[in-house]
Amino acid sequence: MQRSLIKNLKENEISEIRGMISKVRDTKYMVFIMIKDASSFIQVSIDKNEQKELVEEALKITTGSIVAFNGVMKYSEYVKNGGKEFIPSKIEIISLADNIPLEENANPDTKLDYRWLDLRTDKNEYTFRIQSAFVKYLREYLYQEDFTEIHTPKLLGTASESGSEVFEVKYFDRLAYLAQSPQFYKQMAIASGLERVFEVAPAFRAENSNTNRHCTEFTSFDIEFAYIDSFKDVMHLEQEMLKYALKKIKEEYGEIIKERYGIEVVVPDGDFPIIKLDDLLQELNKRYGYVIPEDAIGDMNAEAEKLAYKYSMEVYNSEFIFVTDFNKEKRAFYHMRENEVPQGYDLLWRGMEITTGAQREHRYEELSKQAKEKGLDKDVEFYLQFFKYGCPPHGGFAIGVDRMTLLLLGLDHIREAQFLFRGPNRLNP
Repeated sequence: MQRSLIKNLKENEISEIRGMISKVRDTKYMVFIMIKDASSFIQVSIDKNEQKELVEEALKITTGSIVAFNGVMKYSEYVKNGGKEFIPSKIEIISLADNIPLEENANPDTKLDYRWLDLRTDKNEYTFRIQSAFVKYLREYLYQEDFTEIHTPKLLGTASESGSEVFEVKYFDRLAYLAQSPQFYKQMAIASGLERVFEVAPAFRAENSNTNRHCTEFTSFDIEFAYIDSFKDVMHLEQEMLKYALKKIKEEYGEIIKERYGIEVVVPDGDFPIIKLDDLLQELNKRYGYVIPEDAIGDMNAEAEKLAYKYSMEVYNSEFIFVTDFNKEKRAFYHMRENEVPQGYDLLWRGMEITTGAQREHRYEELSKQAKEKGLDKDVEFYLQFFKYGCPPHGGFAIGVDRMTLLLLGLDHIREAQFLFRGPNRLNP
């Protein structure tokens, strides 16, 4: 018999359902078994007096087992969850589970050790359904705007950002590097004439950091597009894309997010506020007595980002805020500059940076000069070639999918937003 999804069951129609067992309850007169598949869940009810031939097999079933039941769905006023129950005529245990070694209140490391079991909870399942939908809607917006999805290599001959936070790997008789971002290849696509490109792919950062927002491998949503007049065009596209995706997520999952995660999906109305970094820091000092540490001057740190959210809500009633005019020492060499000021921004959401975006320097001579200024001209020689034969003005940004999920759902740690977390001390499973 062909399998039926639980959500598609019709009353009194003979069906076969297959799924994972989440609970078995043995009472004096009945055996109740909760089964779930990707579509829904249902209670299987076995009467010990009327279905004696099934009881022995039913009592072998353990939590986590994969089981097939043949029978019919019926409505009962005594059953919760919409009054549906499944009355079986046949039981087949497909995969019998051992006792599950993971308790609900296990510590985070134990949960990660048994991540495939941890993922069986409804909340974790929804986390990845919602994350998938969010990426779908970001993609959807870009396809409507004539973007082309590309796929760039993750094994590189030169470090993609030429920083220290790069993983080296043995590549036959020489060294290769795991891509920190597809930045250079996004720009190569622009120079090739593709004009509007994006990619959703893994990125790697050798950051020995153990905060709730950092990981060594993450999913990056990268965008680059040509023929812009200023970095404000980049800001506008990101703003509209996020508004579109959040509106769709609220329509599809807003109630579930509120019920299961206790957080409201807020769809921004109008433009995100924009403020220069120096002006923001002055406001944070005046309002909250905050002074940026010396090592972060010209940039922001986690504390400044949190206070910026407080400021943005108080002044603009906005969860998002663009911050511009960072110090050139704190920005990548490929950011275009005007009067020595990088033409880019950070976008903060709910007190955390989710994007660094910019207009890129497309003029070969200027780009070569800026690379040389940072001592990178030899390291990025291959990249500089992309701009030697003509390249339109362009810009772009990247969003970390995992960090966006963390903020969207109000999770405590980025490990909860990743299917499998990778950190300085975590390479398994």
